[in-house]
Amino acid sequence: MSGYTWFLTGASRGIGLETTRQLLQSPWHTVFASCRSPSTATDLAALSSSGPGTLHIVQLDVTNEESIKSGAAEVLRLLNGRGLDYVINNAAVNLAPDTAFTFSPEHLTDSIVSNVTGPALVSRYLLPAIERSNRKVIVNMTSTLASISRNCGPKSTSYSISKTALNMLTYKQARERPDFIPLLVDPGWVKTKMGGNGAILEPHVSVKGILNVVTSATLDHAGKFYNYQGKEIPW
Repeated sequence: MSGYTWFLTGASRGIGLETTRQLLQSPWHTVFASCRSPSTATDLAALSSSGPGTLHIVQLDVTNEESIKSGAAEVLRLLNGRGLDYVINNAAVNLAPDTAFTFSPEHLTDSIVSNVTGPALVSRYLLPAIERSNRKVIVNMTSTLASISRNCGPKSTSYSISKTALNMLTYKQARERPDFIPLLVDPGWVKTKMGGNGAILEPHVSVKGILNVVTSATLDHAGKFYNYQGKEIPW
């Protein structure tokens, strides 16, 4: 195994699938692409022959700690002592267009489990491999809706709360491990199932930008919030 190693969640569709596709275009990349149900992830499986890079598909459900632990253990086994250069916590949910006075407690709880607890545990269980890397980049995919300064209004309250919490998690990761590069990236309003019919950005454009940001990230980026074009976003 040579070159750079990558792990990402939510790889069976949308931004995760496109990220996997672009990474596999390089023979220097080994990609551990995780999803809840590899047996039904036909588009992801089809990427095995799409490029010179190496693909490993890993079963992992970010809402289940045992599944995260098991998936991470499989990645560590396949790495066989090698470091993990990039971790992209991409999987997320946006369950409803709710507001502060109409949200469902269940939706808020489920949003936090998927969008905060999941990424936190993924990074925790992959920690031994991250520590062995020379890059040590953790990418937590967030949203401009998590920025108080951007004043995005009352929409998507549960999602916004969870992503704001993810922002704080990333800040705490950077403070705890000053040798790591945990950073936040907003992919933009992308034409995916989550993005919906009104989205304006093609997945390949967003992902190309995201990869440019994360591959050029330095310790100066740690704990900070960027869009897919590399512009810093105020919290």
